[in-house]
Amino acid sequence: MKVFILAGEPSGDKLGGALMAGLKALHPPPVVFDGIGGPQMQAEGLVSRFDMSELSVMGLAEVLPKYRHLKRRIAQMAQAVIEMRPDVLITIDSPDFSLRVAKQVRARSTIRTVHYVAPTVWAWRPGRAAKMARHIDHVLALFPFEPPLMQAAGMRCDFVGHPVVAEPVAERGEAQAFRALHGMGDRPLLMVLPGSRRGEVTRLGPRLSAAVRLLKAENHDMHIVVPAAAPVAQAVLELTADWPDTTVLDPRHGEYAEGMAQKRSAFAAADIAIAASGTVSLELAAAGTPMVIAYDMAPLSRFIISRMMLVDTVTLVNLVSETRAVPEFIGKACTPEAIARGVEQVIADPQPQRDAMALTMVRLGQGGEDPGLRAARAVLDGIAAGQPR
Repeated sequence: MKVFILAGEPSGDKLGGALMAGLKALHPPPVVFDGIGGPQMQAEGLVSRFDMSELSVMGLAEVLPKYRHLKRRIAQMAQAVIEMRPDVLITIDSPDFSLRVAKQVRARSTIRTVHYVAPTVWAWRPGRAAKMARHIDHVLALFPFEPPLMQAAGMRCDFVGHPVVAEPVAERGEAQAFRALHGMGDRPLLMVLPGSRRGEVTRLGPRLSAAVRLLKAENHDMHIVVPAAAPVAQAVLELTADWPDTTVLDPRHGEYAEGMAQKRSAFAAADIAIAASGTVSLELAAAGTPMVIAYDMAPLSRFIISRMMLVDTVTLVNLVSETRAVPEFIGKACTPEAIARGVEQVIADPQPQRDAMALTMVRLGQGGEDPGLRAARAVLDGIAAGQPR
């Protein structure tokens, strides 16, 4: 079986790696992969055609300066898919890139197309589902409320569970060992997660720095830990250079597995986290770490998207649990003072958020079959059942 698979950012790389492992487990060898991916997909046998970080852009204003380059890459990848003639093209998230590749492929072939991660039509731009259905056959959804929305637009859609429920979580002993290794003892531990894209770190950095200083002024014993994503590790080091009592986890040093273990231990050791919006809120929920969410976009993106939003929260834990237990400070509300107050309020009463996080994990498939395996099974079943257009 031949599979062309595309991912454009670290969260997509995680999904792709688990899906590739599932395909190899369920389908007789050989399974041949081609496309774009990061370290987890490469560990499953993919030789990425170029560095995935080229595609890690988000927001209208951020995409525009790279538009010509992305347009060339879209054409190159569509041509590569046509030349390979795979059994299936799987695009993972990164819709500004991957869905345009699928559109060009569908215009020139009947290759089956699968998109992993349903677009957030429940949040904004619901018309995207109908447009997507013109060139996508099958959607793999991370959230249980998404399949009816995709099916109504004419696509097959399977809820396959969220990969966060299958990822290992550090035990208490590992958390204690992490604290001991970094000389933190029993001090209060604040985790700061400024994002995995350079634009996020640049925009949020000054506000996070100010919030940290406000919190340190109230709690001199507090230690800060910052797990940095590899693509922005240098930017994070520069951001935190003058932060007091701060440990940065730089994944560029040492083995990948060792870095991931350190990150898991940090999540388990932290008393509370300030995090950029996104999948990281689910990682924190899996670890049982209370959080506040802080996020902002470039002014143009903020202006446009704020007028199109259909929901009153962007935090996944809030959406899946159908609560508003996680405080969020978005756009103009993303100020150092508000972030610091939010942290203090959650520390004072974390139980409602802990309950919402536990409910979220159950609803995302905790205790069931591995999501990567479920996704692979859905892909294979779709190939077997699907008819060329």
